[in-house]
Amino acid sequence: MALPINDQMKYWGVAAAGFLVVLWFMGDVLLPFVLGSAIAYFLDPVADRLEEMGLTRGMSTAVITVVALLVFVIMALLVIPTLVSQAVNLFEIAPDLTKRLSLWVTERFPSLLEDGSTLQSSINSIGTMVKERGGELLNTALSSAAGIINIIMLFVIVPVVAVYMLLDWDRMITHIDGLLPRDHAPVIRRLAHDIDKTLASFIRGMGTVCLILGTYYAIALMLVGLQFGLVVGFIAGLVTFIPYLGALIGGALALGLALFQFWGDWVSIGLVAGIFVIGQVIEGNVLTPKLVGNSVGLHPVWLILALSVFGTLFGFVGMLVAVPVAASLGVIARFGVGQYQDSLLYRGTEQPHPSFTEKSD
Repeated sequence: MALPINDQMKYWGVAAAGFLVVLWFMGDVLLPFVLGSAIAYFLDPVADRLEEMGLTRGMSTAVITVVALLVFVIMALLVIPTLVSQAVNLFEIAPDLTKRLSLWVTERFPSLLEDGSTLQSSINSIGTMVKERGGELLNTALSSAAGIINIIMLFVIVPVVAVYMLLDWDRMITHIDGLLPRDHAPVIRRLAHDIDKTLASFIRGMGTVCLILGTYYAIALMLVGLQFGLVVGFIAGLVTFIPYLGALIGGALALGLALFQFWGDWVSIGLVAGIFVIGQVIEGNVLTPKLVGNSVGLHPVWLILALSVFGTLFGFVGMLVAVPVAASLGVIARFGVGQYQDSLLYRGTEQPHPSFTEKSD
């Protein structure tokens, strides 16, 4: 005899509440494990493809680990020091940039920036705040003993968790499938398949798009000669998963820096603008259709809401969990709408009047 629906709702509600409580109190502790699991999920198709080519799961995991280690070493030696240095310098010169912005606006719109005006005070305070808060944040993260220990722990624990999760991924999924309640196993499998399809399209697809576009923006801007091209490319690529936001933020930041650095050199400024125009064309016509597809099912507004809510409540770990939770809730909501449309509550029980049917025929 199946468990009554009220009791089922109680059990699932308790499970959901328990998940939120654990996330609330143990968010920082769970961070390496969430990151490791996300990496394993991202790389599982690669391991499956290597298995199809004849390698065992252990050998596939070893190959992926060696390649990832080489990529990390190259980035640690070449990219990360430059990225950190440019970020620190950008924070340091923020007051100077705001002063130059104030002078530029004063020359062209003198009435807007009179002495003691609100706009002038706001521009000056922005530069000071960015320097103080941004520099303080970076210095704290990079120089404090606790920050160094946390970074080391991330670099040690995350790869270990990712390797073990990747090695046992298929067995873990099989074991979880065996624990599903028998009465609801087919429905749960179908929902899990839809959630996995959505996540695979979004996380793996958009992750690849972000990586490609971030690399393109960084290299192209550095070739043009933009002073903080690597940082701008990193920021633009990082937020590309929200449609148009990456190009909007990265383009505004790049053009703002280009106006200060290349003022009067309209060719260089035009090249910076052209880089983002080309990036948007490539993303919209090649990368997103090929790597993500058109049926992801995650509306940008819904995604931004999930990131905002979970980020506010649970910090950085909440932002990592927000995308899977948003995808799951979206799939469950569509399933609920389908169930409602198939129910008597939606369709009703009244049949068309015979006379009406005859007239329509």
